Amino acid sequence: MARDGAIYACQSCGATHPKWAGQCAACGAWNTLVEEGQVRPGGLAPTRGARSRGLAFEGLESLSPPSLRIATGVDEFDRVCGGGVVPGSAILLAGDPGVGKSTLLLQVCGEATKRGARCAYISGEEATEQIRARAHRMGLGATPVQLAAETSLRDIVDGLKRERFDLVVIDSVQTLWSDAHEAGPGSVTQVRACAGELVRLAKKRGIAIILVGHVTKDGQIAGPRVVEHMVDAVLAFEGERGYPFRILRGAKNRFGATDEIGVFEMGDSGLAEVKNPSSLFLNQGGERAAGAAVFAGIEGSRPVLVEFQALVAPSVYGTPRRTVVGWDAGRLAMVMAVLEARCGLGFASRDVYLNVAGGLRISEPAADLAAAAALASSALDCALPQACVVFGEISLSGDIRPVSRTEIRLKEAAKLGFSRALASGATDGGGVAVTNVTRLADAVRRIGDQAWD
Repeated sequence: MARDGAIYACQSCGATHPKWAGQCAACGAWNTLVEEGQVRPGGLAPTRGARSRGLAFEGLESLSPPSLRIATGVDEFDRVCGGGVVPGSAILLAGDPGVGKSTLLLQVCGEATKRGARCAYISGEEATEQIRARAHRMGLGATPVQLAAETSLRDIVDGLKRERFDLVVIDSVQTLWSDAHEAGPGSVTQVRACAGELVRLAKKRGIAIILVGHVTKDGQIAGPRVVEHMVDAVLAFEGERGYPFRILRGAKNRFGATDEIGVFEMGDSGLAEVKNPSSLFLNQGGERAAGAAVFAGIEGSRPVLVEFQALVAPSVYGTPRRTVVGWDAGRLAMVMAVLEARCGLGFASRDVYLNVAGGLRISEPAADLAAAAALASSALDCALPQACVVFGEISLSGDIRPVSRTEIRLKEAAKLGFSRALASGATDGGGVAVTNVTRLADAVRRIGDQAWD
């Protein structure tokens, strides 16, 4: 029987329940309900009976000049943030263990201090000596970054109120604990309370705070979803095992465009910025093999060329395999269904493998035609031209729909030496000759007959 006033919170979604149950009624997760105590009196949370100060309204017009963004000196990071970090903002950076979150943020702090910013790095997972050792390995040992190893929210808030900083990194929010709550560190109550207190501090003091967040097994940010709503920007740091490339992707940004990406390469001395990511995701040497198609995509405001690789092979089992890496499996099933119904290509007794080269994950609908071209090329054993890029959205009727920003795609393709494009509704430009196709069956016929003129 539950104690009076006890609250049971789901550690997966944050939903609260008046009594314990084996399954959360909100998200359906099993064995995730944990009892959490009430707020202790005298803690950071407001106590009952406190007198309200009322609301102070202000107009939209302001006589003070707008605050300038903090240029960290890491251009790829600044790009994803919308041109720099906004003073008084709160950013949540999440990623898999070992992907390089701490390395990236220590590099951001070190480069920002070179440009006059006052930065602090507070870690709840490492000792200061460990952080110094990593900074020396990255060549940042002489930068005036202030270090601290602390997990108490009260001590962190008091320290930030005494000192004046422009940028503060908290690594990580799951290690913090507040004495206003009885729950343990990493629980839904502690994460929500600590994140909320730090966001309020950022707004009042004008400090840009970056919170590091953990992720769950399925790649979701650990803790309550309300934290993502409280912060101003949510950044995801991604990287496939076995690849040195890291992708910083903006999922939410109140001060810039979303879906912007920054590309880094992990090395012995830290993360190196990649100015031209298209050159990393393409096979530059030799003839193009059957089953490969180069997709001219747009990630945020940046054009990126990446290679789609497909393999269609006879199945040795009763149920054919469908394996996809770097693309949506549901989208692959749809494209295969259209190829079967509208183009006569059969996949019922064949294994299908689709891979996006370089570890990049593509979510743009314009990649439909590139995936279909790679599948058709492998099924027909006919290679696409070496200097050809492909982009277009496929409808269920078999039509190929035009996509936006074709000029930027073709310009990036021409810059990397491509002279031909297979698309819909595009015009020749920048030295790239466009083969316009409006039906997927026509595109498959051209691939099989090698008819590109």
